[in-house]
Amino acid sequence: MLQLSSQLKARLSIPLKIGNLEVNSRVLQSPLSGVTDLVFRRLVRRYAPDSMLYTEMVHASQLQHVKKLPKMMEVDPNESPISIQLFDCRSQFLAEAAKRAVAEGADTVDINMGCPVNKITRKGGGSSLLRQPELAEEIVREVVKAVDVPISVKTRIGWDDDEITILDFAKRMQDAGAKMITVHGRTRAQGYTGNARWEWIGKVKEALEIPVIGNGDIFSVESAVRCLEVTGADGVMCSRGTLGYPFLVGEVDYFLKTGELLAPATPIERLESAKEHLQGLAEYKGQRGIYQARKHMAWYAKGFVGASELRGELNLVTTAQQGVDLLDNAIAQLTKGYEEIEEGQVAIAQ
Repeated sequence: MLQLSSQLKARLSIPLKIGNLEVNSRVLQSPLSGVTDLVFRRLVRRYAPDSMLYTEMVHASQLQHVKKLPKMMEVDPNESPISIQLFDCRSQFLAEAAKRAVAEGADTVDINMGCPVNKITRKGGGSSLLRQPELAEEIVREVVKAVDVPISVKTRIGWDDDEITILDFAKRMQDAGAKMITVHGRTRAQGYTGNARWEWIGKVKEALEIPVIGNGDIFSVESAVRCLEVTGADGVMCSRGTLGYPFLVGEVDYFLKTGELLAPATPIERLESAKEHLQGLAEYKGQRGIYQARKHMAWYAKGFVGASELRGELNLVTTAQQGVDLLDNAIAQLTKGYEEIEEGQVAIAQ
């Protein structure tokens, strides 16, 4: 039976303090490119009313050429606490982008220094800043001076196994004025392969005074608790575990607050969420939203009889109604199957 240690209970019983901001949850929803838009965040927020949520990663330089903010920076006034994540290698552009983020309603501004994707690192952003610690320091200092909300950093443990520089790097971020750091326990070279090395998150926690959030391989309540126990981190950030499963942040948060496990979402509940997600994206982004919804539908449609066939069909939809019809049919089939199982169990019992 999963239980919280008394030490962990005591540590998690008070709000997470990010500078002058208090957050009544130790579980955060990671920024995910192409995923954590307004529609997805609304689903997560339903189950995790107190958790810090993050927008998709925004390229600060691109904001220099637009009067209207891109949709990925759009924030619902009711979704606080919310953070807008930025990336770039030019401190002046990041400072200006941070001002616009705060004006949009961001409670904190997060600077991405961990994304391993080549198109980001080639531009000097993301995890490439691990190799430019002086520049990373300058960026944090300039953004801290530009806005009056807490600044946080999300990064990795190093560039590769020969350059695990996170301890020095994290200290630099703290000294530059960052009020929280999230550490993904992989190197840039690992990408998302292999295991997250949580022991390095623990070393960062021991070295810093600001909150340290553990990230990497958080796919369940059990893994979240293990990460907290192993690292001593101040919280956990859920990333890929929420793809097709917007319930995860709320499930972890509920357990940390109550010591009780919520029943995992059933396949029917997941498909109902998929339907709402599809309709929301179609309404919010039009035809582009329908095409974007295809990948989400594939993530939802797993773990039940007929899931593979359903994924193939959903990947071809061109209208929201087509997707809704497919999902409704799958829900009806699952419901019928469960009813037949229950009838069989009753007959055996009699």
